[in-house]
Amino acid sequence: MGTGWSVRCAMPAEADPAAIRRAIDVRLDDLVGQMSHWDGTSTLCRFNTSPAGTIVRLPDDFAAVIDLSLRIAHASGGAFDPAIGHLVDLWGFGPPGPQPSPGEAAIAAARAGSGWRRLRWDAAGRRLRQPGGLALDLSGVAKGHAVDAVADCLAGHGIFHCLVEIGGELVGRGLRPDGDPWWVDLEDPPGIALPPIRIALHQCAVATSGDYRRGRHSIDPRSGHPAANGVAAVSVIAATAALADALATAITIAWPDDRLIAAMRIAARIVVRDGYDLREILTPAFAAMLA
Repeated sequence: MGTGWSVRCAMPAEADPAAIRRAIDVRLDDLVGQMSHWDGTSTLCRFNTSPAGTIVRLPDDFAAVIDLSLRIAHASGGAFDPAIGHLVDLWGFGPPGPQPSPGEAAIAAARAGSGWRRLRWDAAGRRLRQPGGLALDLSGVAKGHAVDAVADCLAGHGIFHCLVEIGGELVGRGLRPDGDPWWVDLEDPPGIALPPIRIALHQCAVATSGDYRRGRHSIDPRSGHPAANGVAAVSVIAATAALADALATAITIAWPDDRLIAAMRIAARIVVRDGYDLREILTPAFAAMLA
């Protein structure tokens, strides 16, 4: 998945650590085979290159990610959009690698061939229709789903108390061996001094989206340009890492529009650049978790 993973857990005495590691690797390899836009043989890449009108029955994980992605796309008014692969590539953030800064005509053409509203999704049958020339990019949610999947994999092996991390996204299940929750320090952008925030991950997850991770990789689907709203980082706490990941991406793009935050009562910390200064905004739901 282009990043590393780590697991801390309370492992039963009879568990085989090597077997658990192999099971995690197999699980992650399966997810890469489904949703990687860097692996040309993945289900996602095959969908992206399918002729118009092709209907693909998605594997369970891919289907779950698409279903969540489309719900957040709708709730965010398109600030989160899983169908902007052409825009991501155009700006040099996709598999083709760095590109010259695109002109407005190229951006308009990429936008015309993009957009979640062009998709036709049959959730009951797990069938997704390719409208023609549309490219999915699930990088704003797939990593979070992988975190949840690893935690579920551990539960399948009798490990119910764990902290799973992949590329900075975390989920905490159960408790530490000493009976405490899994405490984690919220990630801050490099070189930015903010008061430390420590949160307890007990049956919940946290994901952070920030321009310091991928440069100005956060493309605003509504304009076709990288987001230019001054957001340095958004951290979201949610029931699952997939949901936290998608919401953090959506808020990064949508800010300062906070209607999504209010509607879903999202627990988020937003760090915004204001000239040479920084503003830290804690949503009411986030502040309540710290009280």
